[in-house]
Amino acid sequence: MKNKIQQSALLEAIHILGSQTLLAEAIGTKQQNISYWLRHGVINPDFVIPIEKATSCRVTRHRLSPSIYPIDEPKSEKAA
Repeated sequence: MKNKIQQSALLEAIHILGSQTLLAEAIGTKQQNISYWLRHGVINPDFVIPIEKATSCRVTRHRLSPSIYPIDEPKSEKAA
């Protein structure tokens, strides 16, 4: 996978749910898609939020897809 953080996050989600098959069932896709994401470094953006929900937010959307879901940095208030 291109991004080790994303790979780690996906592997953690698989571990939390118990298997690639159980993760796939929980998010409404096929096990083959999970395997593909692991091998090719691509997580379909349509499944990032479902993975986050399936893991009760233990695996965050930012870890799964930081380019789409960056960490929000606090906005500094401008002096009036």
